[in-house]
Amino acid sequence: MLNSEKLAIAAHLHVLLRRKTGRVTDTEWMASNTEYAAEIVRFARASAEEDGHTDLADWAAKLELAMVPQPPRPVRDRLFGVVGGNTKPAPLPGASDSLFGATESEAHRYVRGIR
Repeated sequence: MLNSEKLAIAAHLHVLLRRKTGRVTDTEWMASNTEYAAEIVRFARASAEEDGHTDLADWAAKLELAMVPQPPRPVRDRLFGVVGGNTKPAPLPGASDSLFGATESEAHRYVRGIR
């Protein structure tokens, strides 16, 4: 999961905790430190159970899932990307990707036309 996605989940959980429990958290630390995130998840679940805030438990689960370490992708996948299980080379800088890898009939369909 991207760091920006972890940060977005942490920020949402921060706002919920601040509004519902008065607890102030550090969103950047929560998105980067698994021990801190685990403690916030524990606190959010306990608060959700005590006060009946189901949305706290939902966002705690999202944060817990986001903090699970993911195996590194192979170098080839990082360079070229994987789309639908097939590797697709990255377009050249400055090249239009609308016709990149298109067949001749597809290429003629988009010439001087609106997609």
